Amino acid sequence: MLRSDLSEALKQALKQKEQTATSTLRLILAALKDRDIAARSKGQMEGIEEAEILEMLQKMIKQREESIAAFDKGGRPDLVEKERAEIEVIRRFLPQGLSEAESQTVIDETIAELEAASIKDMGRVMALLKERYPGRMDFSLASRLVKERLA
Repeated sequence: MLRSDLSEALKQALKQKEQTATSTLRLILAALKDRDIAARSKGQMEGIEEAEILEMLQKMIKQREESIAAFDKGGRPDLVEKERAEIEVIRRFLPQGLSEAESQTVIDETIAELEAASIKDMGRVMALLKERYPGRMDFSLASRLVKERLA
């Protein structure tokens, strides 16, 4: 589903001559193809799953956010705007993210469900969160919140 949405969006961007969208979508599809090839070598003939695609998109956003910070520090507002425009294109394909308050609620429920009591249980909690909320949760924030709850 997401794969076809990305391909369709590229076709539309090409028709409408949207340069930023076209280049960003080409980058996404190239990264997806690379990951599919790597997955096939591991025996996954269908390529990567949708959850992994969402994770890949989140990583692409994080990379751009890091670039924005560096370009901002270096006084390059033109490159900052380019990165922000790419983030907007990528975000179109991610489900609505959880707010910090929603994340806290979900984390509390997951900890209770797993009866997690100490920091030793953090791996199980994070694994379940990643399984249930791919592309919707900021896992660096989640990691910090889980650590606070279990410490």
